[in-house]
Amino acid sequence: MTASVVTANRLGDGAVVYLAPEGRWTGCLDAALVAQDDATEPLMAMAERGLVDRLVVTPYVIAVEDGPDGRLASHIKERIRATGPTVRLDLGKQAAQTGVTESCHVPL
Repeated sequence: MTASVVTANRLGDGAVVYLAPEGRWTGCLDAALVAQDDATEPLMAMAERGLVDRLVVTPYVIAVEDGPDGRLASHIKERIRATGPTVRLDLGKQAAQTGVTESCHVPL
């Protein structure tokens, strides 16, 4: 069984976000709506509202899987996109990690 979510970038600050219940957008992959077996059309229809409301840009579907510490993007590109730069851990999302918050990240 394949699991997928919709991701985009928040228009205001460029942050990576995921489509959550009721059409909200969250920075936490674990809070995202999940489609099973490529049934992503309803999620993309909900994501269109974010485009119309100018909340996000370029929503698209990514594959996810359950890991020991929560949900993970299946592709390394999406894991890096979610966590930020990989060369300086003192910058970006890595430096700001102080526990699980609305802006939670996906571990590599």
